[in-house]
Amino acid sequence: MSQILGIRRTERSDPQIPLPAYETEGAAGMDLRVNFPLELRMEGVILAVGQRALLPTGLNFQIPLGFEVQIRPRSGLALKYGVTLVNAPGTIDSDYRGEVGIILINLGNEPIRINHGERIAQMVFAPVTRCEIVELEKLTTTERGEGGFGSTGKA
Repeated sequence: MSQILGIRRTERSDPQIPLPAYETEGAAGMDLRVNFPLELRMEGVILAVGQRALLPTGLNFQIPLGFEVQIRPRSGLALKYGVTLVNAPGTIDSDYRGEVGIILINLGNEPIRINHGERIAQMVFAPVTRCEIVELEKLTTTERGEGGFGSTGKA
């Protein structure tokens, strides 16, 4: 049984920009597109090397309680241009109703132009499992113990 994700376009949103949709039957995520305000639609935004920017999607979500939307980088942008998300994966909580924004960063070697309507991230609709926190005096022991980064791989 599928869940319903409610989506509303913001007032300044371009209605010609497609809503997120699964591109194939096996796709886990849906592409999100940048939806600039009218004054930026023609020229877009240029991300300099090392620069980050909050890009608007023109969308508000109504996510059912017990679910989240995860925002993830697009692999093509990452491989071809070095563009990714600053906070990957980003989380949109079920009680957030503001406009969804995507924080992109250019880790590539050259500036890149982000054009109106371009696919900039993907979203994954996912269940949330909550836990109860219990403070302990002592933790159980494991083979790994307190071994940190790289402790189970090559020396």
